[in-house]
Amino acid sequence: MNFGQTLEKVIDERGETREGPAQVAKVSHSSISKYIRGTRRVPEDVMRSTSQHYNEPELYIAAANEATGGAWVPWLNNADLHRANVHLKTIEEVEEAREALAAAPITKRRDQMDEKELAKIKTAIIECIEAITALTHQVAILCKEYCFSWMTMWKEHRSKLRASKYLK
Repeated sequence: MNFGQTLEKVIDERGETREGPAQVAKVSHSSISKYIRGTRRVPEDVMRSTSQHYNEPELYIAAANEATGGAWVPWLNNADLHRANVHLKTIEEVEEAREALAAAPITKRRDQMDEKELAKIKTAIIECIEAITALTHQVAILCKEYCFSWMTMWKEHRSKLRASKYLK
């Protein structure tokens, strides 16, 4: 789902009209309707303000997808996202990524590898992407289920990275 469709889902779940996100984003409700229908591109400031207002992980994920042209985790809207199922799938995906990484011949440069070794590198990349997808959903579901703020959790993470001198 794109950001507009995700926003529509969120406002429907909350029993709101399009006037709510319009006020939050300081745009007209007809603009919100156009974003939802996909006839107008959602500006980044609208994605940011509505995501922050609703603090809904799915909105943040949709915004990241839209901003990167799809180079981020898609929301798995056709999967069983019960916390227990997501938890078990995440463990499985992380283990598969660990195994693929262990098998990847990363001590060689690309020009030293044959096709079989390159295939192992590609498999490791794919398995890592699948683990990232599972972990992202795990965090989203846990935040939602246990009423933790998605944004606050990411701010805490960034704070730890800064304290460890990984970020300026």
